[in-house]
Amino acid sequence: MAIRGEFEQARDFLILHRADYDYAFNQFKWPQLENFNWALDYFDSMAEGNNNTALWIINEDGKEEKYSFADLSARSGQVANYLRKLGVHKGDSILLMVGNDTAYWEIMLAAMKLGAVVVPASPYLSEAELEDRLLRGRVRLVVTTKDHADRFRFDSSSLIPLLVDGSMSGWHDYADATRESASYEASEKTKATDAVLMYFTSSMAAKPKMVEHSYLSFTVGHLSSMFWMGLRPGDIHLGISSPGWSMHDWNSFIAPWNAEATIFVDHLSRLHGRFDAKILLDTMEHYRITTFCAPPSVWRKLLQEDLTQFQIPLREALSTGEPLTEDIVEKVHQAWGLQIRDGFSQTETSMLIGVAPGQRAVPGSLGKPLPGYSIRLLDEAGKEVKEGEICVEAAVLKTHPYHSGDVARIDKAGNYSYVGRNDALFKCSDYRISPFEIESVLLENPAVREVAVIPSPDPIRYAVPKAIVVLAKGFEPTKEIAIDIMNYTRSRLAPFKRVRRVEFHDLLKGSDGTILRMELIKKEQEKRQTNDKSLYEFWEEDARATLPETWAQDLP
Repeated sequence: MAIRGEFEQARDFLILHRADYDYAFNQFKWPQLENFNWALDYFDSMAEGNNNTALWIINEDGKEEKYSFADLSARSGQVANYLRKLGVHKGDSILLMVGNDTAYWEIMLAAMKLGAVVVPASPYLSEAELEDRLLRGRVRLVVTTKDHADRFRFDSSSLIPLLVDGSMSGWHDYADATRESASYEASEKTKATDAVLMYFTSSMAAKPKMVEHSYLSFTVGHLSSMFWMGLRPGDIHLGISSPGWSMHDWNSFIAPWNAEATIFVDHLSRLHGRFDAKILLDTMEHYRITTFCAPPSVWRKLLQEDLTQFQIPLREALSTGEPLTEDIVEKVHQAWGLQIRDGFSQTETSMLIGVAPGQRAVPGSLGKPLPGYSIRLLDEAGKEVKEGEICVEAAVLKTHPYHSGDVARIDKAGNYSYVGRNDALFKCSDYRISPFEIESVLLENPAVREVAVIPSPDPIRYAVPKAIVVLAKGFEPTKEIAIDIMNYTRSRLAPFKRVRRVEFHDLLKGSDGTILRMELIKKEQEKRQTNDKSLYEFWEEDARATLPETWAQDLP
């Protein structure tokens, strides 16, 4: 009881002082936890007899599903017992490739109760990427839907397959979990430092790096995200983020339920896989959404509608995932009198820096360090500077200090502004892209002799992958070859990683033969400012007439 109480005291402190940044920052202390299982020690206790709505889903046909905290506590207990019967135990990995369906939240809670490690996976991953996750993630259980079942090959009898939407030969049926007891008893204690989530995220290597989170770093760590979001009990929170990524799991799972808020799931605005900004705004107005968090790419799409025509009772408007531009902030403020508050986090962390509730942001600023975090900007020699790499000290982080790889500057008032990456990684919408991962795929194409992938500024996605290609002998710089190169990534990479622009050009190199990547990026930024497009440059817009409709699928 003392352990659970300490977490709740920290939570209650941040909710109570959500509008007083200085006091919250100076007085907040991370709970000191040795044994802690968020689902058992916090959620089940909070959910006991709690009939308030925890999960509210609006399906594509307009039908609603509502589940209380008590409902989900019981349902996840049944699922935990069922998974244990299938052979899943503490420390086993579960690859979860399920959309925003009730089963997603039930299985996340159930996995925590078991002490299993969830490996969230996007349905847009290629078969090769899925196989890599199964292998390196040491996956014991695969949970998915009928639409994706044929993408998995079960050569090992140790891999357990489970479908959440019906039965199929060779697969277990999730519906069988309803026969189990809702009362779950853990066979052993869970340490706060035990692994609970494992993400695969872009890195400087050809393959994504694995990022492991513990109960301490994720469920406790995202108390800072709850504070930044300004969440409180009874809120109806809508987060725009896709399952398979860390932003989804704090934006639409941990942070809202840390605050005992309702998670609202909207399928109406994603009919047939296409995002409709007007439908989203209509939905937010009709269902009285109070808090909303989305990447700038979604805010840009919303601004294509007349926001003054929508009476939405938003109290908190939030943005993260990529740099938030001043024009978005200003246009939303003019329409709704509401300030979008920016924030900075990574897959490896919770929210580190943000504009706190009730604070006015300096234009272009990320805000200030959030409660529980000490931020320093360091140069390459480890000296503290006014513009340098964001480095973090916090009790919930494994490494001290944690080097983020992102560069920021600080002003006299202590506000941080984002500068960019200190490596070649870049953002497309709210996804982090590794150029090296894309380049390793493109170099397998016989037409490509050399290639450099860089971010090309885009008004909607912030940036899209562009390949500067040196062709192999015998190939000409034609539109057809460009289409082939772009199309080459379709079956090999997730949609957000696909090359959307190709330019045939010699690569800028230094005297040692290394590619001058920053010079290429600088030139590309200059070209986009003047709308300059070379004779041997081809974009996906040029190719749409000759490619499948799904090729340029519009992702958030």
